[in-house]
Amino acid sequence: MVKTIYTPNEVIEACLSGNAILMTDGFCQALDIGAKGGKERAVAEPVSETSVRGPREGFTENLRTNTAMIRRKIKDPSLKIRSAVIGARTHTQVNLLYIDGIVDPDLVDEVERRLKKIDTDAILATGYVEQYIEDNPYTPFPVIWCSEKPDAVAGKLLEGRVAVAVDGTPFVMTMPMLFIENFQTAEDYISRSHYATSMRILRLIAFTISLFAPALYIAFTTFHQELIPTTLLFTTAASSEGIPFPAPVEMGIMMLIFEILREAGVRMPRPIGQTISIVGALVMGEAAVQAGIVGAPVVIVVAITAVSSFAIPFLMDAVSIIRWFLLILASTMGNLGITIGVFILLIHLSSLRSFGAHYLAPLAPFQRRDLKDTAVRAPLWAMHTRPRATNPQDLKRQRSNPPRNPSSSEKATGVRNHDKEQQYDP
Repeated sequence: MVKTIYTPNEVIEACLSGNAILMTDGFCQALDIGAKGGKERAVAEPVSETSVRGPREGFTENLRTNTAMIRRKIKDPSLKIRSAVIGARTHTQVNLLYIDGIVDPDLVDEVERRLKKIDTDAILATGYVEQYIEDNPYTPFPVIWCSEKPDAVAGKLLEGRVAVAVDGTPFVMTMPMLFIENFQTAEDYISRSHYATSMRILRLIAFTISLFAPALYIAFTTFHQELIPTTLLFTTAASSEGIPFPAPVEMGIMMLIFEILREAGVRMPRPIGQTISIVGALVMGEAAVQAGIVGAPVVIVVAITAVSSFAIPFLMDAVSIIRWFLLILASTMGNLGITIGVFILLIHLSSLRSFGAHYLAPLAPFQRRDLKDTAVRAPLWAMHTRPRATNPQDLKRQRSNPPRNPSSSEKATGVRNHDKEQQYDP
């Protein structure tokens, strides 16, 4: 790539970026010639988002490679890329991507305005930019979506969203983000709709278990024993006999140990991290029960909570914080405290916005036509419109008709009678 530059600062920045500069005596401008070299990581399968049937290529740390991978998915001249340099000392290249004619122009202008307002020394990763441009910096829930997969980002762009790619990081952000996106994966649109729907419902169940299981156990065993079946109540009481701590303290100890083991498994080298997880789950849990520090039911509840949280990686950080909040309410007020916590949580989620879009859309505000891609994933031929929450300019996504069963005569001849085909009206 060759472009014209006019100021000494642009010349210095181009040289520090590894480009060649062509300057001619008598001219007040120079040519910035792309001549970057050096080794870079090859395109490989993303670690955080695995795929069975979908594409297995992931973004790299090279910005030009990442934008080229997105362009290979969307071969449309309407795909626009705006460049910016952020960071007074790092001079990090940032690209803003959108599809002209689909995306809301006000959304593009708002994202670009927030990027220009960033005034800092260093931008080293996508997370730096995310913290400067997000709407609600104090919420535990993610309001900007990130992905390592080019096909996932391309799908978001085709729905009318804006993407932001940062040089030096293999993650690309898209905005606005909806809460339901935490339970969606790129492979949902490759699998059959029945299976994709069941998997999304399973993720919602895992989210509920990971969020409420410890609090409900404490509420039932401490305040509402009458809700537990008699046989199970006797078994739980017998297993907790001799434990020196009350049930809330037991649960707090095990949850703290789980968080320590999870953090240690993430930060240690991969082979050692797996060993730590196995040792912590098997040896430490069994030893704690045998020593009489905690009861076996508490270990089971924490284990189920941990496994369920792994099914929702996008919400794992938020759930780990809210889980403690609900545990404290359940330890003091039982089910009433959990109910109060749920109301606070719903009010907070209803108040969140992501670049003007309602976080709980299409449920709040309710949009019936957009329910085809929420907990239920309708067949692709039935999703004729783009999500209205992103306010796309071109709402119509496709005009395909649903597949139909051939008639007996068509089965015999093997030829379709197009004149008899009925038009599908969504």
